[in-house]
Amino acid sequence: MTSTTNTKVMIADDHTIVRDGLQEVLERAGGFDVVGHAGDGQQAVEMAQTLKPDVIIMDVMMPVKDGIDACREIREELPGTRVLMLTAATEEDAVIDAVAAGATGYLQKYSGRDKLISTVRDVVEGEFRIPSEVVKRVFEGIRSTLVRSNPPAPNQLTAREQAILSLFARGKSYSEIAEISGRSPLTIRNAIYGIQNKLGAKSKQDLVVWAVRSGLLDDTPDLG
Repeated sequence: MTSTTNTKVMIADDHTIVRDGLQEVLERAGGFDVVGHAGDGQQAVEMAQTLKPDVIIMDVMMPVKDGIDACREIREELPGTRVLMLTAATEEDAVIDAVAAGATGYLQKYSGRDKLISTVRDVVEGEFRIPSEVVKRVFEGIRSTLVRSNPPAPNQLTAREQAILSLFARGKSYSEIAEISGRSPLTIRNAIYGIQNKLGAKSKQDLVVWAVRSGLLDDTPDLG
């Protein structure tokens, strides 16, 4: 975060009208400083190294270097910078590739401004945001391969931890999980960090993969 508490945002998209529109939405929302625009993936990598933004809103399909390759390079150089991938459609392969590249969020371009703002804020706070309607479908395709390689036992976690992680892996935000469970968002956030430490997971992406491999997405989570 910046010293003024505003979030430094960089926007990478090959369409000027999209970049300008995103900047307008962010500036109207308040709390964001748009520090730069990039028109292709290579420019995004170079600009990120100079500007060191808190979060980058990155189009998947861009010239010179696509957003996924750019995301991978940026996350290697700047692990503290969050990357929210933006696309016109929900291509399952693109979601998987984006997660593997280190993206911490994925959003369709047709999403409303409120969804955009809330997702950017969640990603900045360290949440892992993929649209809930595609999470299980996306990971179902890779689960069978992962399961064959010694799947982890879900009983490494308590029943409550399993339920929280299941919701998190389905793309629910801390606030959404808190509402479902009747607890505070801070409690949920601390629970996620506790689960990550217990499992020795290096990232939120690792947590999601663990949840998929252990079968936590197969059943309806019960926080009762």
